[in-house]
Amino acid sequence: MLSNHFENEMDMARLAWSRLPHSEDGELDGVGLLSTSSNRNGVESLDYEVIENYAYREEQAQRGKFFVGYNVAVKWFFALLIGIGTGLAAVFINISVENFAGWKFALTFNIIQKSYLAGFLMYILINLALVFSSVYIITHFAPAAAGSGIPEIKGYLNGIDIPGILLFRTLIGKIFGSIGSVGGGLALGKEGPLVHTGACIASLLGQGGSTKYHLSSRWLQFFKSDRDRRDLVTCGCAAGVAAAFRAPVGGVLFALEEVTSWWRSQLMWRVFFTSAVVAVVVRVAMGWCKSGNCGHFGGGGFIIWDISDGQEDYSFEELLPMAVIGIIGGLLGALFNQLTIYVTRWRRNYLHKKGNRVKIYEACLISVLTSVISFGLPLLRNCSPCPDSDPGSEIECPRAPGVDGNYVNFYCGKDKEYNDLATIFFNTQDDAIRNLFSAKTIHEFSAKSLLTFLVMFYTLAVVTFGTAVPAGQFVPGIMIGSTYGRLVGIFTVNHYKKLNIDEGTYALLGAASFLGGSMRMTVSLCVIMVEITNNLKLLPLIMLVLLISKAVGDVFNEGLYDEQTRLRGIPLLESRPKYVMRKMTAREACGNQKVLSLPRVVKVADAVSILRSNKHNGFPVVDHTRDGEPLVIGLMLRSHLLVLLQSKIGFQHSPLPSHSRSGSGAIRHNFSEFAKPVSSKGISIDDIYLSSEDLEMYIDLAPFLNPSPYVVPEDMSLTKVYNLFRQLGLRHIFVVPRASRVIGVITRKDLLIEEESEDSATMELQSTSRSAT
Repeated sequence: MLSNHFENEMDMARLAWSRLPHSEDGELDGVGLLSTSSNRNGVESLDYEVIENYAYREEQAQRGKFFVGYNVAVKWFFALLIGIGTGLAAVFINISVENFAGWKFALTFNIIQKSYLAGFLMYILINLALVFSSVYIITHFAPAAAGSGIPEIKGYLNGIDIPGILLFRTLIGKIFGSIGSVGGGLALGKEGPLVHTGACIASLLGQGGSTKYHLSSRWLQFFKSDRDRRDLVTCGCAAGVAAAFRAPVGGVLFALEEVTSWWRSQLMWRVFFTSAVVAVVVRVAMGWCKSGNCGHFGGGGFIIWDISDGQEDYSFEELLPMAVIGIIGGLLGALFNQLTIYVTRWRRNYLHKKGNRVKIYEACLISVLTSVISFGLPLLRNCSPCPDSDPGSEIECPRAPGVDGNYVNFYCGKDKEYNDLATIFFNTQDDAIRNLFSAKTIHEFSAKSLLTFLVMFYTLAVVTFGTAVPAGQFVPGIMIGSTYGRLVGIFTVNHYKKLNIDEGTYALLGAASFLGGSMRMTVSLCVIMVEITNNLKLLPLIMLVLLISKAVGDVFNEGLYDEQTRLRGIPLLESRPKYVMRKMTAREACGNQKVLSLPRVVKVADAVSILRSNKHNGFPVVDHTRDGEPLVIGLMLRSHLLVLLQSKIGFQHSPLPSHSRSGSGAIRHNFSEFAKPVSSKGISIDDIYLSSEDLEMYIDLAPFLNPSPYVVPEDMSLTKVYNLFRQLGLRHIFVVPRASRVIGVITRKDLLIEEESEDSATMELQSTSRSAT
């Protein structure tokens, strides 16, 4: 019966697939064109498609409902672990950065009481030491941890396996590199790296840890497929955003809008649960730190700029300056993207080709330049008298540098004076943004100081982006946007003297407009801004400036992450196909390359020769009918064929197919044996030793191939092929001639299969619906 069942399956496969010519005919391109293109860029495609070979079907047949429930429970348990791990990583990074920054500013302020030159030198040396530690870790230990990591994670979730981006050393480099670069005062943030950190934690949990560093656990090694690992990495991305901004809903929407290419409702629930766990972990950590257990760390390390006591309402006259903020954000955001493209290309083509030593020199030089500007420019600014404070106001004037709050005293001769430029320059970025967003601080900053800071910080952000350190662009973007937003707020206050206008509200809108003009996010960014400001009343205004800034920015170029993905050579499949694809067919896209196919029973020597002659990752398996016509019976993956060659279990002496399953290699193979390790390329043909006797043996590929690959007719439009390829997360699609006959048509009613346990009323309703379909 097993033999008959197997033959019936093969007959059904023959009926489903049409004919393909031999490779000698030269009519179609080889499968693996994407993989070949990817290899030229140093990356591979991921196998998101389920390979339903005999080993997989045998494994699924042995699993009951208990295993299905257990599988779901394990996925939720992993979502819990990802949330806890990412939350703890964010707590560690924030505590470290805040303590380094607190010690730095406190020590510098104590020294400048005696000598400004000594304090200046100490400030430069501390920042230089922190930045040097970061760039040294990246260049010598974890080069894949440089940058924000969001373009690479976006490529991974799009189906591209970029070497090294999810390794344990990348996680360590991301964490400690972020502490050094952010604590060193560079014009960058830790929010983008936290997304990468969450993805690394999710990937490492999915593979059971790191075997290289002996930090693995076999009971965690549950998920073997790229498909399951993709879901875990998606949870990690959302957890990173939730931990960075204390915005759990914004994290879910960020993963949905910006980084993922494939989504489903079950994944939504797990991602939401992971973000909720992160929010709980961060809240518990903050409560523990507020009792004085975290050194200099208080409530300022985790981003939440509460402006709930700000402007309560707005008038119709204010919509015009708010629209102007959106236009400015679109223009400056598009300019920022374009400048970073030029700088990144110059670094890649000239500077970074000279080795790691030049990367270290570059980062250290930028650190010194940033320190000189942030320390020196406030010295050139005249101090301003403190405003008259209300009796119930919590705002204190002045404050010492490095202390959370407005009105920083820096190089001021009198006690009741403050330096407005030092309030935003000589401070951590989180505290500087909190000062720019602060309500009821009208005229705290002069227009001259804001314009000076805008020009200098904008330049530093462009120059710093792309250095060999972990770098995020969320917080620098908020800094830039809130500066010109506050500028517009000053002009609005001076023009509409009778309106109850708060400059901090305009700073928030400016921050949203610049992020929208640079990153081109809308829904997720809107929710993140509302969550981090705790003011739902501003939602319509944030939506307005985001729509305007995105529309203006789209006129000039694409979003920041899309541009950086292209510069890194990541072959990303965008959400919509190119217009030229409408005029092309699947056959035209194949080109003139010949198909490299395998017979059902292949000689070991021939299989080795084919594997050595190319780098394709999938091969059509062709059998012949009694009339000698070729029939495609499935797809054989390169990695699966290598497993067969290495194990030698399926070797046979006969060149004829194995019609009996008893004694065949399929029963002795577990489906998990075909899984590729997530942190390596897996085995290669050079790793396999085959004797001369082995080379004369044969392998029947029928039990191990995928008998149901996706197939499109040769005259299908390339746009339709593109949508099918991307939405299903495929790696290969067969292009075949039109089928000669139709064996059936599946409609909606054929897919509405009810369980046997349902009552008769439901079954009657189901039958009625079928007859109406």
